[in-house]
Amino acid sequence: MPQPIWLVRPRRDGGSDYVRFLPSQETVEIREGSHLPPQMPLLKSRHWLAIEEAEARRLELQQDAGYHCSEPLF
Repeated sequence: MPQPIWLVRPRRDGGSDYVRFLPSQETVEIREGSHLPPQMPLLKSRHWLAIEEAEARRLELQQDAGYHCSEPLF
């Protein structure tokens, strides 16, 4: 996971849930939140995982939770 990755899932209210993966040297910072323009994004959680664990989490979100890869929301 050499580049930042955005996963997005649309919501019924017109907003989006998002998960942003920000890789660094040995870990990946994962930011989960929601966004309903024009409001500011809401950060719900922020944690760090090893690269292998982050990749497994990304696959789980895409396969089971309805997220898809996206351009940055903001």
